[in-house]
Amino acid sequence: MTTRTALGDAAARLKRAAAVGVPCPPVREFIGSDDIAAAYRVQSALIAHRIDRGAVRVGRKIGLTSAAVQQQLGVDQPDFGVLLDDMAVRDGSVVPLRRLLQPKVEGEVAFRLGTSLDGELDRARVRAAVASPHAAIEIVDSRIAGWDIRIADTVADNASSGLFVASERAVSLEAVEPADVTMTLRVNGHEVSRGSGSACLGDPLTALEWLARTAAEFGDPLRAGELVLSGALGPMVVVQPGDEVKVEISGLGAVGASFGTGDA
Repeated sequence: MTTRTALGDAAARLKRAAAVGVPCPPVREFIGSDDIAAAYRVQSALIAHRIDRGAVRVGRKIGLTSAAVQQQLGVDQPDFGVLLDDMAVRDGSVVPLRRLLQPKVEGEVAFRLGTSLDGELDRARVRAAVASPHAAIEIVDSRIAGWDIRIADTVADNASSGLFVASERAVSLEAVEPADVTMTLRVNGHEVSRGSGSACLGDPLTALEWLARTAAEFGDPLRAGELVLSGALGPMVVVQPGDEVKVEISGLGAVGASFGTGDA
């Protein structure tokens, strides 16, 4: 069993890395490589610290939706992190690299929830809770040096969250089927990643249903108005200062951002 001291040491290491902008060694040194429960306790402590300092929870993100990545980390299910208001970047604006350590980008389907998801849940209720799907860019990041992560490291590190950009264009699920969408990610006009809705657990709505059930089991269900990033539709891509990133998802439109210099 992971001790309270070990949990505190893991949280302190990640907190320090974020504060000074220097990646740190893995935290599995403190909590083990596969103690997922302990890792979520570290994540919760770090999120509580940020909320105490004024951040507001605005949603969740789902990670490890790719079978290949799950196999790499030795797990058979996704993980999740928390989205805070200070992680949001407006569509078309500049992303300050000074807030990031080792950023990469992914194209995803995001869901805005119209109703909360607690109590008895099934696919029909989860689908009905979606007010609108959106094209989104997740800017993933890791406080762990060299992305040397195992499942406990990424979960503790808020599922390797960084920032996110969601299109403000809202459509209806009646107009687009998330499992059938195609995604193209371009950096500086060049296609660097391509994927489909089926790459995300077979259907982004399957990922949303998993998260809704898991969050309810944790006693902290998804809430009306929140945004959920459902998981990557294609390979993630490293970004550099000055890069222009654009994601296009069929039926949902485009979303983009540019990356400032390290001093911006």
